[in-house]
Amino acid sequence: MPTVQFDVDGKRVAIDASPDMPLLYALRDDLKLDNPKFGCGLGQCGACTVQLDGVPVRSCLLPVSAVAGKQVKTIRGLGTPEKPHPIQAAFVEEQVPQCGYCLSGWMMTGAALLESNPKASDTQIREACAGLKCRCGTHVSILRAIKRAQTKMA
Repeated sequence: MPTVQFDVDGKRVAIDASPDMPLLYALRDDLKLDNPKFGCGLGQCGACTVQLDGVPVRSCLLPVSAVAGKQVKTIRGLGTPEKPHPIQAAFVEEQVPQCGYCLSGWMMTGAALLESNPKASDTQIREACAGLKCRCGTHVSILRAIKRAQTKMA
């Protein structure tokens, strides 16, 4: 099997894998990361979302060969408990988490949006988050948290 090298949360990694293997499997099985989550496996829920060179992608659909030489950021790479990313802090302040299974998708998508478009409108935030699912029904709190993070990042 070919070796694929890429960065995950600022660290260089190399794995031996089939080029078609989903990035999600490499992150969870080979690198033993407990995030992102395996949700639907079809790219329809967003629980597996990571950033690839700053752009949110569904890691369950992305072949690991597509990340060779690139930078992958997971929710763990956004911030630290001592210095959380503004979106992580906003999610806590808005008391968003219920089960927490979907948080990777929302936070990675929201953080990428606010980095690329710091003045995103409510409509643009909703459009960026289209397709993400929260089975606990915290969508209103999630949108409030993204707006709160936007204010902090301004």
